[in-house]
Parts: sequence; C-alpha cells; structure tokens
Amino acid sequence: MPIRETVAVTIANGTALSPEVTVNGDIVGVQMPAAWTAAGITFQALVTPEATFGNVYTDAHTEVSLTSPAAGEYIAVAAGKLVGLGRVKVRSGTSGTPVNQGAARVLYLVVQR
Repeated sequence: MPIRETVAVTIANGTALSPEVTVNGDIVGVQMPAAWTAAGITFQALVTPEATFGNVYTDAHTEVSLTSPAAGEYIAVAAGKLVGLGRVKVRSGTSGTPVNQGAARVLYLVVQR
C-alpha cells in the first residue's frame, strides 16, 4: 500500500529557488502558500548523491511545470508527471525566467512512496 507524506519546502524572500528537500518518491500534489508572487512552478532534481541538480523535463524535452498556481490552492499533480524523484528544489518561474518571491513562501509537497 502506498504511503503519502507531506514535505515542506521554503522559497526564501527575494529568491526563486528553494534549498533541496528529500522526497524519495512521486510528487502527487502541491499545497500553495496563503500568499504567492504570481509565477508558475518548476523543479530541479537529482537521484544519486554523485549527480548534480538538473531541471526536470518530460520525455518530449519540455520543462515540467505547474502553470499559474494561485495562493492557497491545492494542485493535484497528474500521474507520471513527477515520478521517481530523490531530492528536489522547487523554483518559482521557469529555468529561463525565474521569479523571485516577495516574502518567504512555504509550499507543501505531497509525496507518495
């Protein structure tokens, strides 16, 4: 039986990329904070300690993104979109256009293992 766990991740004030958090599973949902500087959400990930963080892409080589999330919203992530992750960083905006947050923002990742 799958186990679900919630992992908090903070994007600091004036930055767009969170520190790394360990998920070791599939991200199946994201709870947005009560306030959010408008931007989509993208991810960086690595699976092994020897690797370096890289942007997360689909097999069609498009950046995996959650577009236009709103403050306080819960986003159900489509099955297969963010699977098999080890450690992740959450980005406000895209790799090409990161968006700095106007205050510290805590998001909650719902992880299925």
